[in-house]
Order: sequence, then C-alpha cells, then structure tokens
Amino acid sequence: MITDLFRGQLVRLTAEDPELMGKAFSRWYRDTEYHRLLDTSPSQLWSAKKFKEWIEKDYEKDQPNFFPFQIHTLSDDQLIGFLGLFLPTWSHGDCWVGIGLGEREYWGKGYGTDAMRLALRYAFAELNLHRVTLGVFEYNPRAIRSYEKAGFRLEGRERQVLHRDGQRCDILIMGILHEDWDRMQA
Repeated sequence: MITDLFRGQLVRLTAEDPELMGKAFSRWYRDTEYHRLLDTSPSQLWSAKKFKEWIEKDYEKDQPNFFPFQIHTLSDDQLIGFLGLFLPTWSHGDCWVGIGLGEREYWGKGYGTDAMRLALRYAFAELNLHRVTLGVFEYNPRAIRSYEKAGFRLEGRERQVLHRDGQRCDILIMGILHEDWDRMQA
C-alpha cells in the first residue's frame, strides 16, 4: 500500500496556492527559455497580481476534471514548479498532464522526473485512469528524456505546429498506459 501518495524521492506535491504561484509564475515567466519550453503562446510579462487573479479565476470555475499541484523539494521545501492533470472526460480514462520547473538550478537533476512519477502514481493508483498523455516540443530533449524515464513512449507528432525563431517545430505526443506503469512498478 502507498503510504504517502504525494511524496517522491526528491519532491512532494502540494495543493496550489494562488498567491505563491502568482509570485513564482511572474518570476519564472521573465525567463524566456522557461516560457518557450513550456508554452506555445508568445512571451509576455505579467505581474504577480495578474497571475494570482488568473489562477483564482480558474478556481472559480467548477473543474472536477482538473487536478493542479505545486512541486516542492523535500530537502528545503522550496517551490520549484507546477504540475497538473486534466481529464477531458472521465468515461475514457485518459488525461493530459502538464509540468513546468521554473527554478533553473533544479533542471536536469531528476526533480521533474520524480514529480512526473508522482503524477503517474496519482493518475493510475488513485484516479484509476487508463492512460496519461502529454505534448512536448521537439526542441526540448531534456524533457523528452525525463518523460521516457518516467515510462512515456512517443506516439505521434503534430508537424510544424509551432513557429519559433523563424523555424517551424513539431510537438511530440507521448503517452503511457496503466499496464505500462504497472510493469514499471513490479
């Protein structure tokens, strides 16, 4: 039996705090590389207040199919990122996952992989889903490796969806099934 569903080896997931996330997003989005690894929208700067209001507005909507989390380090409880699961419909047992690590000093050190493994544990052990899907930009090999370590497989690509720095880029679609995750746990 899982004794602490939200605790991994390096990180723990917590409930999202709009004020804390507003401050963090405002700081993280000043880093253009972070934004371009995370989002398809053009870079723009928002204040902490505007991010907080945006998050709170999202909370006002009744979204029983959305599960947002903050990612904190176990060593010093520092907020380093966010993670969210979105289920378009429960009946299919499929969700989309999104993750972002805003603190650069934690990139490439296993924190994102650990957080993704927690997301998968929550999706499969708690929500009893059948599959988890994500999209990742082809120019983000660090994220692709991390997702593969967590058990995701390449399933397809959306060709030339994104236009960055004068070039067209693909978005890769990756997925993991409950049975794949079960095999990894054995």
